[in-house]
Amino acid sequence: MKPSRFEYFAPESLAEAVALRDAHPGAAVLAGGQSLLPIMNFRLGRPEQVIDLRKASELAFVRVQNDVVEVGAMTRQRDLERDEGAARANPLIAESLRLVAHAVIRNRGTVGGSIAHADPAAELPALLSCLDGSVEVAGVRGRRRISAGELFVFHLTTSLEPNEVITSVSFPALEPSWGWSFLEVTRRHGDFALAGVCAALKLDGDRCVGQVRLAACGIGTTPVRLSTAEEALLSRPLTEKALREAGRAAAGYVTAGDETQASTAYRRQLVEALVRRSLLRAAARLERRTS
Repeated sequence: MKPSRFEYFAPESLAEAVALRDAHPGAAVLAGGQSLLPIMNFRLGRPEQVIDLRKASELAFVRVQNDVVEVGAMTRQRDLERDEGAARANPLIAESLRLVAHAVIRNRGTVGGSIAHADPAAELPALLSCLDGSVEVAGVRGRRRISAGELFVFHLTTSLEPNEVITSVSFPALEPSWGWSFLEVTRRHGDFALAGVCAALKLDGDRCVGQVRLAACGIGTTPVRLSTAEEALLSRPLTEKALREAGRAAAGYVTAGDETQASTAYRRQLVEALVRRSLLRAAARLERRTS
């Protein structure tokens, strides 16, 4: 299959891209193209205009400053995965990216493109949700920042205005007092996750959970922050009882319906098991980081 006819633009700056986006609010924005192009080729989407950001070099960068890893929207996923500064500031970023499809896809796919595509089974939206990250977007009226909790609205849908473009994605750093983990279950390596759990954990002086962040992918219409499971763990040691209670609480967030790849009941079992395993791995890494 080939895409339907469309008008193509390749702006050479963010300002030009924003102007084009405002002039053509129904246009598709092409970043890495690893999601958009298959959709167009199968004619599941038929945009009349495509705005390709590949020449907007100002949108490709990785900066670590003020306890934040700021990533330009056009940064290739593989470049962020291999960035030593980002890995030191937040090792959960590289761990999450290694789960994204295959290296050849990550060589082309962009960080901003994955976030804007907002696939609820994708790893980067779940990572952003877990870390309470945010994006900066630009439009003709200026720039604004949107938190992860406000960004993802529905399947493949964000709260961006039709004339806005994501310019950067911000991931908070993880101090050495934090452990981390991202685990998922797929039918084959590189497939979208049937369910995945992203975890970050900090213990207090009594070895009880002081802070914890949990998010899941593949279980609903958006990446899901597992708040009730987090609350079940606070101020408690990571005993089997606490882990079981957190897992059961997390399973209650599964809303994806039965389908050929996995039933709702199976996804609930996966989430319950992944919460337990992710927390234990995060705690083990925390011990190594602080020892």
